[in-house]
Amino acid sequence: MKLVHKDIEKDNAGQVTLIPEEAEDMWHTYNLLQVGDSLRASTIRKVQTESSTGSVGSSRVRTTLTLCVETIDFDSQACQLRVKGTNIQENQYVKMGAYHTIELELNRKFTLAKKVWDSVVLDRIEQACDPAQKADVAAVVMQEGLANLVLVTPAMTLLRAKVEVTIPRKRKGSCTQHDKALERFYEAVMQGILRHFSFDVVKCILVASPGFVKDQFISYLFKEAVRQDCKILLENRSKFMVVHSSSGHKYSLKEVLCDPAVTARLSDTKAAGEVKAFEDFYKMLQQEPDRAFYGLAHVERASEALAVDILLISDKLFRHQDIATRSRYVRLVDNVKENGGNVRIFSSLHVSGDQLNQLSGVAAILRFPIADVSEQSSEEC
Repeated sequence: MKLVHKDIEKDNAGQVTLIPEEAEDMWHTYNLLQVGDSLRASTIRKVQTESSTGSVGSSRVRTTLTLCVETIDFDSQACQLRVKGTNIQENQYVKMGAYHTIELELNRKFTLAKKVWDSVVLDRIEQACDPAQKADVAAVVMQEGLANLVLVTPAMTLLRAKVEVTIPRKRKGSCTQHDKALERFYEAVMQGILRHFSFDVVKCILVASPGFVKDQFISYLFKEAVRQDCKILLENRSKFMVVHSSSGHKYSLKEVLCDPAVTARLSDTKAAGEVKAFEDFYKMLQQEPDRAFYGLAHVERASEALAVDILLISDKLFRHQDIATRSRYVRLVDNVKENGGNVRIFSSLHVSGDQLNQLSGVAAILRFPIADVSEQSSEEC
């Protein structure tokens, strides 16, 4: 994401102009937009024209519209963002108050105006525009006959391809059918890696599976790379890392990212940091439950007591349409930061973010134990 212009007043009202440069920037923009904001962007509108003879024709014209945002629709697989709203600025093709849907495009600037720019939204812009955030990880989570090719970016986990091949069982005296099918499967996964992973960007490619599937695949991959003289694979051999997983399904990615060897290798990536923070929270919940809180009321109580060391909060909560509820979460983040605590905003498109959402979306590791809020309230009663 490129920041072109930023104009925010002392009362926190103002506007920013941004250019989304890659698919992930659409996810950041989705998290910036709220109902009631004003969005100005280039779009295509179907316009009806009437000739002097009275015949009516229609044509598609490119124009720039300013909408008051009413609905926001994000497609996480295609990374497409559509924003529907009413036109609030006079235009030669579109009447005031007319509805239109803008589909934001890569490398085309847009201007977003808000009545209040809070700290969470401003941090999101800073994160999206920071080139150091692009430390990407790729993963192949596989088992016999199934492979998920995944890209783990700082903000989301993207399933790039799913490879499924039926592998017949080995039969007594003949393994030919089984071996041929396995080779077809490995070849399909290899082609998927070459097609979907950009070796210029990806720092590390994790190959995970139960049993020996991962080892057999890596052996096949580099034998084929030598045979086919595939230089891109041979030059990036050091980026491949073999790890154990319990299955070939996408959800096994969490346990892969928890592996200490993987954590050490990916220490500078945001996704690995989120997984580690969530693991630390779970360990604390088991060993010292008085130092691990979840649920908004409990965490707010701990924050008031200056006890929050690490706040874990899902970005899903900041998309809440009720302004009072949203500002409550923003206030919590600001209070923790002011009191010297760390704040980790989890992406709901990561496995760890999805799990945090199941725990109300907000949790905290405390500096010192506090008696459970529910216990305190029952004692007061």
